[in-house]
Amino acid sequence: MSYIQAIIIAIIEGITEFLPVSSTGHMILADSLMNIQDKEFAKTFEIVIQLGAIMAVVFMYFKRFFVGIDIYLKLAVAFLPTGVIGFFAYKTIKLYLFNPFTVSISLIVGGVVLILLDKWTEKKRSEYKQVEDISFGGAIKIGLIQCVSMVPGVSRAAATIFGGVFAGFDRKQAAEFSFLLAIPTMFAASGYDLLKEKDNIHSEDITILLVGGFVAFIVALLAIKGFIAFLNKYGFKHFGYYRIILGALFLAYALSTGLQLTP
Repeated sequence: MSYIQAIIIAIIEGITEFLPVSSTGHMILADSLMNIQDKEFAKTFEIVIQLGAIMAVVFMYFKRFFVGIDIYLKLAVAFLPTGVIGFFAYKTIKLYLFNPFTVSISLIVGGVVLILLDKWTEKKRSEYKQVEDISFGGAIKIGLIQCVSMVPGVSRAAATIFGGVFAGFDRKQAAEFSFLLAIPTMFAASGYDLLKEKDNIHSEDITILLVGGFVAFIVALLAIKGFIAFLNKYGFKHFGYYRIILGALFLAYALSTGLQLTP
């Protein structure tokens, strides 16, 4: 992987990590279009640079973690289902589902769900005054729905925002809880991948990972602020339209050019 390719993928990660459009899906599609040869390192790179984007959340919501222990407990409960299922399903998911076909179908189906979610939440009011006021039962609901996002193209943000609304949040609170839940989820996913692949990462790869992580951090800072403003004004439907169009276009492109869709 060249530095130019790494920077392009990191920019895509920073923009899409917290949008309900699937950052992993976009990076897999970009990887296919740029024809990156080292597929295994590309998969590791796409997971590990998410740490950079997650640090943007830590930076922006730093004060949130000093209001009490409640938020830590709720995030831990919400993370638990994904942590357990991810631990046992990691190899299978990475081997069989990290491909453009899975991503394209997931984008289209997820787009339809987001359009429906937009109608459902248009006038919905939150059951909670603050994000940390959510019940433990609500937190576990979000965690269970987040498990679906292990399928590339579904989008962790989309799944957790949907789960947050289902658990009683309004749009803005669901998005904020999604940002916060990304911290333990992506730290665990990136850390586990680094641990599993440490023997396959060479000294020159470390520099590429650091550059990618830094670029993702800077871009994600800007994307988070923009997403909240856009969400409050326009809702979810435009993300749904985008997902459907992108998924359909890539499927058509792959089929017309003979691009390999599956491993």
